[in-house]
Amino acid sequence: MTTFPRRHFGALSAAGALGLILSACGASAGESGAGSGDSAEAGAAGTVEIEDNHGAQSIQTPPSSVVATDNSTFETLDTWGVTLTAAARALMPPTIGYRDDESVIDLGNHREPDLEAVVAAEPTLIINGGRFAQYREDFLKYAPDAAIVEVDPRDDQPYAEELKRGVTVLGQIFAKETEAEQLVSDFDAAIERVQAAYNGTDTIMAVNTSGGEIGYIAPGNGRTLGWTFEQFGFAPALEVEGASDDHEGDDISVEAIADSNPTWILVMDRDAAVAADDPEYSPANELLDSSDALAGVTAVAEGNIVYMPTDTYTNESIQTFTEYFQSLADAFEAKA
Repeated sequence: MTTFPRRHFGALSAAGALGLILSACGASAGESGAGSGDSAEAGAAGTVEIEDNHGAQSIQTPPSSVVATDNSTFETLDTWGVTLTAAARALMPPTIGYRDDESVIDLGNHREPDLEAVVAAEPTLIINGGRFAQYREDFLKYAPDAAIVEVDPRDDQPYAEELKRGVTVLGQIFAKETEAEQLVSDFDAAIERVQAAYNGTDTIMAVNTSGGEIGYIAPGNGRTLGWTFEQFGFAPALEVEGASDDHEGDDISVEAIADSNPTWILVMDRDAAVAADDPEYSPANELLDSSDALAGVTAVAEGNIVYMPTDTYTNESIQTFTEYFQSLADAFEAKA
């Protein structure tokens, strides 16, 4: 069985190759070399033009008051030391430094948000998206002078490219181009390791655990493991018609999962991120290890189970996937 602790990654990756329309402008080049990452890091004020999920956006730099609600960006902002005025702190896992920072106004989670609290933050930039995407119009109402940027992965685009696009845009906004390039480079390297280590024939099963139950994740569906089947050319152990991308997985019996006899099981423990303190919480490894139905499955018998970082459900950052793919490559390589 393969598992690992949650850790933060350093900064990342190269934006130029992604073909984004990103250019800095503001102070004259003669005065500060505006448009370069070096000038922005030196504190030069100006604007940066970026492309987000809604088109071209002009951002004042450096932003004087930043609000963040998109959980695919939290770890990156935290790692880069970006100061937040307000954020969806209730949505953050303990691995994100902002969560317990009382100086950051808490907007709550997406189910019961305190959207009006953003008024006190007087934001110049709101990094919105993910579970909060539905509240874009509310933020336009409560913070009409703020630029609203959304770079969370779009459903109709390759997920890996979307993660790289998002961190690249953030790097332009916060003058962290070099760090963004490193993040992308690390991510690409982890993907290449998995691709090289996977033998192309072992069958793969992806599951969620939630509420003490094991749920089936269909190949191609969802934002955690479903997309990895196409990315790596994984051979699915089981394919079910009409499968959903529900965060609790599909209601496929454990017996059906066992009958498919996967060589590997990839696991995302949803409750580890949101209910670990609940006395009723059952960790994913305990659920799989104690399942009589799964006892004879190849993946279980040979210890071919690879768990995603415990905070994945509420930390869908590029760092999270880099970490997981490194661990997955380790597991594949060990059995080669």
